[in-house]
Amino acid sequence: MSKRDYYEVLGVTEGASKDEIKKAYRRLSKKYHPDINKEPGSDEKFKEITEAYEVLSDDQKRAQYDQFGHEGPQGGFGGFGGGADFGGFSGFEDIFSTFFGGGRRDPNAPRQGADLQYTMTLTFEEAIFGKETVVEIPREEMCGTCDGSGAKPGTSPETCHQCHGTGQLNVEQETPFGRIVNRRVCHHCHGTGNIIKDKCSTCHGEGKVKRRKKINVKIPKGIDDGQQMRVAGQGEPGVNGGPPGDLFIVFHVTPHEFFERDGDDIYCEMPITFVQAALGDEIEVPTLYGKVKLKIPAGTQTGTRFRLRDRGAHNVRGYGKGDQHVLVKIVTPTKLNEQQKDLLREFAEVSGQVPDEHHESFFGKMKRAFKGD
Repeated sequence: MSKRDYYEVLGVTEGASKDEIKKAYRRLSKKYHPDINKEPGSDEKFKEITEAYEVLSDDQKRAQYDQFGHEGPQGGFGGFGGGADFGGFSGFEDIFSTFFGGGRRDPNAPRQGADLQYTMTLTFEEAIFGKETVVEIPREEMCGTCDGSGAKPGTSPETCHQCHGTGQLNVEQETPFGRIVNRRVCHHCHGTGNIIKDKCSTCHGEGKVKRRKKINVKIPKGIDDGQQMRVAGQGEPGVNGGPPGDLFIVFHVTPHEFFERDGDDIYCEMPITFVQAALGDEIEVPTLYGKVKLKIPAGTQTGTRFRLRDRGAHNVRGYGKGDQHVLVKIVTPTKLNEQQKDLLREFAEVSGQVPDEHHESFFGKMKRAFKGD
């Protein structure tokens, strides 16, 4: 894939001054820095911007680029095709920085804070109807005593004299292949680039303190078990002026003793008597919105399902509501007195409940199966 023109990458003209190039680089690098911009492709964009700046900010490299383009005088800017100087780069450090590292990362650059997760338990009804509540979470916040600097009030952090504020130390080593530079975290400042001689008595030099934060949360209607919601900006605070992280609330919904849920639909079972099923009836069915009347047609069989429209759960994205499904179960009496038994026998006799042709055929097949016919 051919590379884009470096001037086009930075959004400047070919006659741009060093100051204009530097301003363009600062503006774009802040926008696409991988510690701030989490969008897909931002890291590649940041590498492209850094590579363009490294060439155009250096007079010698810029002159070579203006004359020869990406190929350089010896095929250099486009890859490893040149001579011992690797196409105008100063050594392995520049090569690894350009093609693998995306440039030296500034330890004092803004970085986004970490995300937090909180698990909340809801009742079945709370999940259906939503609610407003307050959650209390432990998180780090900027120290109010030192305003996040970590230094005692009236003092300031000093630039590390070992790494000169870069947070890294370069260890050079000569090899048969040339000079290799190993980059390590500065042990003196632990990669921060600063040294705090007089530490803040509240945060002990950390710049942050642990506190319990109360956050108002509005839970939407129709949230379901295992779902989560994002509360933007309520995670850990950013570093060096970076944006804060987010809070993710994961929901656990307790089961209901009567209702069950599947998506936006609600299910329940309703017991009815043999008489109600045979003669038909109108019964009261509980729903999450109050009791409703349900007509049971005569001759209803056990397992018949009825639907109550719009009596289900709210759709969490606002697309209306589901339905409630009522499954009727005919309850067979287990304790009958003699009068009840006589009435049932009379009912069977009057209704002529004797095995019909279908039942005889069925029982005949069973009889032959057990006899091995």
